[in-house]
Amino acid sequence: MNTDPKPLWKPHAAGALLGLGLLLTFVLTGHGLGGSGFTTALSATGADLVAPGMTAGNAYLGPMVADGSNPLDAWITWQVIGVAIGALLGAVSARRFRFNVDGPTRLKNPGRLAMALLGGIIAGFGARVSLGCTSGLGLSGAATLATAGFLFLGGFFVSGAIFGLLTRRLWA
Repeated sequence: MNTDPKPLWKPHAAGALLGLGLLLTFVLTGHGLGGSGFTTALSATGADLVAPGMTAGNAYLGPMVADGSNPLDAWITWQVIGVAIGALLGAVSARRFRFNVDGPTRLKNPGRLAMALLGGIIAGFGARVSLGCTSGLGLSGAATLATAGFLFLGGFFVSGAIFGLLTRRLWA
């Protein structure tokens, strides 16, 4: 049995398939792709379970729990679950699924995990401030020719390049 990983897809083919998937998502659901709304809804629901009065009084989280909605009723929840399952199936079928912690060689695993957590928190905060994540605002916004989508993508790539250069010099 061959255990070598299958070759990666050609970028143009992967991009074309992503574009078709985005188009299909718009046609079938009326929504584009996105993901950060799921974690926000989950956070709001969790906060409502722990401190309902404070959550209801919060100007940001309050409206998300006002109608008593369940995050499992939202289309974005099932999209995120489907993407996670699809990514797992794709990695396993391509023989590329591995448990490892990747990152700067000067950092040990705890430092790499801390950097990943910090980056995730910053990206999540940015997604909420800009009212969309890279897929929701970037891909879906740019696909509908929204100015905010193009501005977001440009800012995301520029800030990522700057931060990548800074951290590479510090921890590579």
